[in-house]
Amino acid sequence: MSDSIRKVKTIDLDLKDRLVGIQRVTKVTKGGRTFSFSAIVVVGNEDGIVGYGLGKASEVTTAIAKGVEDAKKNLIKVPIINGTIPHEQLAKFGGAKVFIKPASSGTGIKAGGAMRAVLESVGVKDVLAKSKGSSNPHNLVKATMKALLELRDAFSVARQRGISMEKVFNG
Repeated sequence: MSDSIRKVKTIDLDLKDRLVGIQRVTKVTKGGRTFSFSAIVVVGNEDGIVGYGLGKASEVTTAIAKGVEDAKKNLIKVPIINGTIPHEQLAKFGGAKVFIKPASSGTGIKAGGAMRAVLESVGVKDVLAKSKGSSNPHNLVKATMKALLELRDAFSVARQRGISMEKVFNG
């Protein structure tokens, strides 16, 4: 498994799910309109593990349940240091651009909507976040997940470069 994608197995994880958005979608058929529901759900253990999933069904509860099951299949591990992220990160998915930045202790999560749900689920306590461009919840969640996936802590940088931790900080 490559170092850039940190998949997590779902053995005995206490995952909490958050509903980010739900839409009523319509399929036009010869016999009229067929309505169903599309749900985007974020799950996480609030300790560095997070995933998102999409569910679609004719009933809201079934769509949410399908979203949760899909999210459990797409979990990633995120490095969290002292309740915040290790460094600034910019990511883009579709029309949504997100910028996340570490914050000092006591700042809280300064993010809105879909980004807040992802950051709370991953367990970050202090972070500054900004979304630019599209406010589509699907693309915002995917851009935030992409930004979190690209985060690296000092230990993984040292291991990847084959050098000691001191050389990472002192050059």
